[in-house]
Amino acid sequence: FQISDNWPGYSLDLFTYPQHYYGDLEYVLIPHGIIVDRTERLAKDIMQDIGDNDIVVLCVLKGGYKFCADLVEHIKNLSRNSERFISMKVDFVRLKSYHNDQSMQDMQIMGGDDLSKLTGKVSFLCFLLILFFMFCKDIVGTGRTMNVLLNNIEKYKPKMIKVASLLVKRTSRPDGYRPDYYGFEIPDLFVVGYALDYNEHFRDLNHICVINDHGKAKYRV
Repeated sequence: FQISDNWPGYSLDLFTYPQHYYGDLEYVLIPHGIIVDRTERLAKDIMQDIGDNDIVVLCVLKGGYKFCADLVEHIKNLSRNSERFISMKVDFVRLKSYHNDQSMQDMQIMGGDDLSKLTGKVSFLCFLLILFFMFCKDIVGTGRTMNVLLNNIEKYKPKMIKVASLLVKRTSRPDGYRPDYYGFEIPDLFVVGYALDYNEHFRDLNHICVINDHGKAKYRV
C-alpha cells in the first residue's frame, strides 16, 4: 500500500488523541483502524507462506512492540480458526541508532535470549524499518541497520528468515532494502505514534502522525 508524496493526510480534528500532544502534530498520516486492517492482511499473507513451520518471532524494541503484538495476535487467531496450528515463540532485541531525529553512525544490539536456539528454526523478524530510515542520507535506503541485524542472526543458520515491517520509507536509491512483508510505503517524513517515538514521546498515540517543528523543539534532548 503506497501513500503518495502529495497525500495531505487526515485533519487532526477528525480524531481523538492525547491532549498533551495538541500543537505538536501536523496531521494524521495513517489512522489506527487502517493500521489494524492492514496488519490483519499481513498476518494472512504470512500464514499462507510459512506453511506448517513453527515460528520464532524476534521483535525489535521499542518501536516494534505494538506492531509485533497486533501481528502475533492476528496470526494466533488465524491459526485457531484453521486446520493447522502454528506454534510461536517471541523474543526481543533492541537497536539503538538515533539521537533526536538524526541517525548515529554506530548501532548497538541489546537484549535477546540465546540466539543459538534459532538454529534450524523459521525465524520471523517482526521489525519496523521506519525507525532507521529517517533523515540521515547515508542510512536512508541502504538497509545498513537491517543488514547488521541479519548478519548477526544468520550465523546461527535458522531454517528461514522473513522480515516484516509496518512502514517502509520511500527512497530513490536502487539499493534500498525491501522487507518480505510491509504494510505501508510512505514519503520521506518523520512520523510518530503506534509505538514510534520522538525521544520516548508519542508512543501512546494510536494513529501514525507527522510531527511538526514545534513538537520536535518541545521534546528535543
